[in-house]
Amino acid sequence: MDKTVVVTGGTGGIGAGVAQVLSDAGYRVVAASNSQAEIDAFETADSVEARLLDVTDNNAVQNFFAGFDALHGLVNCAGVLIRGEEYDIDVFQKVIDVNLTGTMRCCLAAKPKLAKTGGAIVNTASMLSFFGGPLVPAYSASKGGVAQLTKALAGGWADDGIRVNAVAPGWIETEMTRGLREQPARSDAILGRTPLNRWGKTQEVGALVKWLLSDDASFVTGSVYPVDGGYSAM
Repeated sequence: MDKTVVVTGGTGGIGAGVAQVLSDAGYRVVAASNSQAEIDAFETADSVEARLLDVTDNNAVQNFFAGFDALHGLVNCAGVLIRGEEYDIDVFQKVIDVNLTGTMRCCLAAKPKLAKTGGAIVNTASMLSFFGGPLVPAYSASKGGVAQLTKALAGGWADDGIRVNAVAPGWIETEMTRGLREQPARSDAILGRTPLNRWGKTQEVGALVKWLLSDDASFVTGSVYPVDGGYSAM
């Protein structure tokens, strides 16, 4: 397969799982991260190309995407959550800038390349696109925004041949959720509401992303898909 996909936030957490799934499927995957240390430790570096990118830097984002001869997919996984601190307005703005505005920056910079190839975008929403998160108001607001942005871009860019969808992960096994998984009371409460009664895997999110990027999803745009073991249905 001679198709290139960029995965922002692709060297850690859900993004790394997505990047690996896409690479295994035959895509040329470029994983972007704002952390050189994370890039250096990236376990799939042999099969996925990792590059530095700060999604809050307009010029850096423009230059990053300008460097591709062709682009067939963009997966926006770059995100930050700062539990317990997001009622501070500076922290609130930082989270919004990464999660929501950063997603828009990358979509805008990638659009000309994607329009030439009939490419697709998959954004990362969250179950907190649908529920409020009292400890993470900025994260919740940003992910609600990502869901609505996805729908807006799907309508706005359909004439350009660009499909735009989003995945909304629930409780997935990542470093971000390690603290919760290691607290029996918190973990039991989460699993007690999850019909499949387990934590999700990053590769399970990647499998849905792979489908959304593929021609099998050629009539799918503007949708937000929960990947949460049924949590949001309860």
